[in-house]
Amino acid sequence: MSGEPIVARLAPGIATFSHSDWDRCAGHDDPFVGHAFLSALEESGSANASTGWQPAPIAIDGPDGRPDAVMPAYVKSHSLGEYVFDHGWADAYERAGGSYYPKLQIAVPFTPVPGRRLLARRPALAPVLIAAAERVVASHRLSSAHATFIANEEVPLFEQAGWLIRTDSQFHWLNEGYASFEDFLASLSSRKRKMIRKERVLALEGLEVAHVTGEAIEEAHWDAFWTFYQDTGARKWGGPYLTRHFFSLLGERLADRILLVLAFRDGRPIAGALNLIGTHALYGRYWGAIEEVPHLHFEICYYQAIEAAISRGLERVEAGAQGAHKLARGYRPVPTFSAHHIADPNLRGAVAAYLATERRAVSREIEALEDFTPFRRA
Repeated sequence: MSGEPIVARLAPGIATFSHSDWDRCAGHDDPFVGHAFLSALEESGSANASTGWQPAPIAIDGPDGRPDAVMPAYVKSHSLGEYVFDHGWADAYERAGGSYYPKLQIAVPFTPVPGRRLLARRPALAPVLIAAAERVVASHRLSSAHATFIANEEVPLFEQAGWLIRTDSQFHWLNEGYASFEDFLASLSSRKRKMIRKERVLALEGLEVAHVTGEAIEEAHWDAFWTFYQDTGARKWGGPYLTRHFFSLLGERLADRILLVLAFRDGRPIAGALNLIGTHALYGRYWGAIEEVPHLHFEICYYQAIEAAISRGLERVEAGAQGAHKLARGYRPVPTFSAHHIADPNLRGAVAAYLATERRAVSREIEALEDFTPFRRA
C-alpha cells in the first residue's frame, strides 16, 4: 500500500535466496551479480566468515513477500581480494586509535568487474539500499561501507547520498563493429600490426588452442585449470582465493556462460584462461600456465578473447585489473568507480582530501594513456 514504510533486512547469505528471487532483481546481463556465481562463492567455501568474507546481503521485500531489491554485501575483517586498495586508510586509522575492521563491503568477491551493485526492480528502491547499508554500519558499529566497481549510472546515486567517490582505471577492448580479427588489426598502426602478428606466431608455435564451453566442459578441464590458477595465485598474491570446488559449481550452474580457452602441447593442456560471457561483454577472469612460452599470456588472454568477442558480436572485452601491457594490444583505458561511506568524520575528511587529488591524477593518466593506444591516427 502506498505510504507504508519500506523495510530492508539483512540475510545470512545469498545462498538462502532462491535462484529466481535473487535474479529477478539482478537480471541476466551480468553473470557476476547473479545467484549462480555468488552462491557458488559461498557454498564452495571461497567467500564466507572463515575467509573474512561474511555474507550479509541486504534485501527489500515487495508486497508479495519476494525481494524487490537486493545488494551483495559482506562484513570484512581485512581488505584482501577487493582490488580497490584501502590498506593505507586502515593503517592510518588504526595508528590513530580507531578500529577499521570490521567494515561492510558491497561487491562481488575477488572480482574487479564493474557492474550494478544496487539490484533493484524499481529505481526508487536503489537509494533505499544505500540508506540500508549506512544503517548497517551504524547499528553494528562498523567503520565504513565500500561499494566497489559500481556501474557508471550508480555513481550519482551514491554521490547524492554523500558517499565519497573514488576513481581508478582498467583497460577494455571495444568492438568497433569489426568483422574479424584481421579487420581489427587493420585499425592499428603498421608497426603494431606487425608486432601482434609476430607475437601470435611465436606464442602458438607447436601448440593447439581450444575454446571449450557449455556441455563440453568436463571435470578434467577444471582439474587442469585449477593447476593453472594455483600457479598464478602463488606468484601474485601468495595463495588462491577460490577453492577447487568453486570451479566445479561454476561449471554446473553457468556452463553456457563460460568460455575456457586452453592451450595444448601434444594433447596436454599447458595454459588456460577462464572467461565469462555476458550479454554485452566477454569478461576475462583467471589465467595460468605450467610452461613458460613467449607471448602466450597475450595470446590466450587477449587475442583469443578479442576473436571470441567478435564472433559473438559482443561490445567489449574486460580483461580485469591493472596491466598497462594491454594498451599496446588494443585495450583502451577506461575509468572505474567505487563509493565509500566512512562513519568517523575525521577519517572521512582525510580520505576526502586524498580522493580529490587522486581523481585528478587518474583523469590525467587516462588522458595521457589514450595517446599511446596502437590505433592509426587520422
